[in-house]
Amino acid sequence: MADHYPYRIATRAGDLTLIWRPGADDAPDALMVDERGRLLAFRDLTALRECCRRNGWEVVWEGEATLDLAVVRRWVEHPGLGSAPAGLLLDAWNLFEDLSHSLPTGPPLPSQGPVHDSAYEKIFGGAALDPAAGEGACTGEETAAVRELLRAGLDLWDEAVR
Repeated sequence: MADHYPYRIATRAGDLTLIWRPGADDAPDALMVDERGRLLAFRDLTALRECCRRNGWEVVWEGEATLDLAVVRRWVEHPGLGSAPAGLLLDAWNLFEDLSHSLPTGPPLPSQGPVHDSAYEKIFGGAALDPAAGEGACTGEETAAVRELLRAGLDLWDEAVR
């Protein structure tokens, strides 16, 4: 059985902890959902531990990640307020991908193509969202594609935790 990992999300309404599971073989990574397909999100770790115990899920507690969606939301909704850390945006992108694979319904993420692939590689490299990065910087089209994808991901997140 695959290990499961706590994944804390900092939001405007307070922290939530999800249960993330890496995909086996070619399966996508996933966030755990209940029998009705709703995202399992916990405000306290006692409830998370009990859920994992009931389901027989082995939880690995070391290296717990925290993603601050408020910073991501600010970067998406207010482009003129400056940049956001590249690693944070990649973490959000990956979270939203996993979320979209985990939920049976919800607003879809935009189709991704070469522009997204190029932006992802540049952001993965570090300073792609800094215009001073020269050739390593994202183009306007790539930055717009990232914002569109993250905006859709935030909509999916909002729907999932509603």
